[in-house]
Amino acid sequence: MRLKDRVALITGGAAGIGQATALRFAEEGARVVICDVTEEAGRQTAAMLGPDAAFYKVDVTDRQAVQEWVDDVAARYGRIDILVNNAGILRDAQLVKYKDGQIVGQMSEEDFDRVIAVNLKGVFNCTQAVVPYMIRQGGGVILNASSVVGLDGNFGQTNYVATKAGVIGMTKVWARELGRYGIRVNAVAPGFILTDMVRQMPEKILEGMRGRIPLGRLGDPRDVANAYLFLASDEAAYITGAVLRVDGGIVIGT
Repeated sequence: MRLKDRVALITGGAAGIGQATALRFAEEGARVVICDVTEEAGRQTAAMLGPDAAFYKVDVTDRQAVQEWVDDVAARYGRIDILVNNAGILRDAQLVKYKDGQIVGQMSEEDFDRVIAVNLKGVFNCTQAVVPYMIRQGGGVILNASSVVGLDGNFGQTNYVATKAGVIGMTKVWARELGRYGIRVNAVAPGFILTDMVRQMPEKILEGMRGRIPLGRLGDPRDVANAYLFLASDEAAYITGAVLRVDGGIVIGT
């Protein structure tokens, strides 16, 4: 019960890594509050987490909605101990696709802006809303979802990579700024994780992914959840400003 009675907020908690993290935290005694834009899945996940859990429908790009969510959680539970900034989206495309002497495609401005809004500004919105409560109570833990591509880059993901590299930068800034208040800030950088969305990919693509991973398998969402659990717990009391890769030793090629 490493998180007994601690109040943990998890964005994008309805499915995938967010759901696995919510379940893992609940197993360790946390009172888990998830938010997501997918209402039905969010309520189903909250029901799996026990009577102290709650689901809120929140778009992390909406600053006012985020603030109202955080204020309501703080009033309801009396404190906020952990924030996991997990919500994120993909809108992949090449910067410029060139074929036979012509530009045949490129990443749209709309797709660039939307990924920045969710994956980067959403992390900023949620963290800034939560931090005053953590300062007043004397400490807390903020955990940010980055990715191995934020460290290594990846083909066709200008927008996504920019956000995940940006999350690492913000993590390091906040670790410096907030350490004096007893707030630890760390990032987790998953590799290829076998979420429901990934399971739907063609087997040939999945085989290609496995071929890049020394451990010979894709990660399970629980592998990432366990990393979040460690960083959220007192076992990581002297760790801040770190980026923990959870990737099976992946080597990202071109």
